[in-house]
Amino acid sequence: MLDEPDHDAEDSLDTITQEPRLWRDVGWTARVIKNVDDEGWAVEMIKDGEPEPALVGPWTMGRDKKNPKPLDTNAFNTLVKTASEVLRRHEQQLHAMLHKEIIVTTPSATVNVTLDIVPDDDFPYAVLTAHNEDGTQLAQVQVRSNFTLNKNSAAAWVEADFRKPN
Repeated sequence: MLDEPDHDAEDSLDTITQEPRLWRDVGWTARVIKNVDDEGWAVEMIKDGEPEPALVGPWTMGRDKKNPKPLDTNAFNTLVKTASEVLRRHEQQLHAMLHKEIIVTTPSATVNVTLDIVPDDDFPYAVLTAHNEDGTQLAQVQVRSNFTLNKNSAAAWVEADFRKPN
């Protein structure tokens, strides 16, 4: 069943599609595909605008044991929730890999030191930044993308009056 598309967005992905093997709604597409590993079926969830599926998983056989079970509203909603969670976890993991934070306490102040890695394909680098307790930026320097931020390196940078580390 295909809902009538908006005339201004006929070719847009915003159109709702509800077919047995293809559902498209709320920014997601669920497509039931033949499982390449065996004789069963799989479902892939693709977020609009993304080239790769966010989630690919097994799909249930229908009653005839040959064809896949048709997609329905409940299955689609569950797939959207699961695929969204996978993307959220991936984003959290990526953020954790690219952003580090250490607090350095000196006799005169507490300094929050952050390292943000910029994963450029040609020239990756990182930005080392220091803020005081009220959030005012004290210093910022560009460092190698493989710079190791830990308690010792952060303290050394603060003690060196924020001179660029080697």
